[in-house]
Amino acid sequence: MSGFYQHLINETQKERLQLTSIPVIQQALRGDISKAQYAAFLGQAYHHVRHTVPLLMACGSRLTNSHYWMQEAIAEYIEEEIGHDEWILNDIRACGEDAERVRQSAPHFETEMMVSYAYHQIDRGNPMGFFGMVFVLEGTSVALATNAASSIQVSLNLPDSAFSYLNSHGSLDQSHVKFFEDLMNKVDQPADQRDILHCARSFYRLYGDVFLSLPTTK
Repeated sequence: MSGFYQHLINETQKERLQLTSIPVIQQALRGDISKAQYAAFLGQAYHHVRHTVPLLMACGSRLTNSHYWMQEAIAEYIEEEIGHDEWILNDIRACGEDAERVRQSAPHFETEMMVSYAYHQIDRGNPMGFFGMVFVLEGTSVALATNAASSIQVSLNLPDSAFSYLNSHGSLDQSHVKFFEDLMNKVDQPADQRDILHCARSFYRLYGDVFLSLPTTK
């Protein structure tokens, strides 16, 4: 594998390892978390996933004519991502938790800062940098879904309906990753490559802070 996508993987290895070494992620990979911890993860996932479509729309509106070729990809992403926040609320209900309370709640500070940074990059920086967030969130979601969802489900004895968000990333996002790989390999402007890499490194740290904000005890 070669191209800018592989470069992203190579150049973010340290940040990726720092993220996956976070204790609560290691607990999740072992299936050693409580229902409250899982519900807390879903709650923060809701608070950032509900911004995915607005962020994609904002990104598309900020792209210049030289990035016209990105419009179709952004439209496809929007179509795929619409409603995922409601999937998460359904999972929360299936865990026996109050999804409406989550909907009305404020995100953790760390989640708010991650989302705010994404909007900042689109509005005040290079909107192409937003794809650094896509790289981090999709890659991490696939890893968690593939390696953690089944062990968490067995450990907590929860129904399939409590895992629509994670399980969708285990299957659906495998094709998303290939789509994203092909998209990133079309990015040929050095400034865009630099900004996407910078944002990817930043989002690994910001997303790590979201996990660090979750309860650490069962």
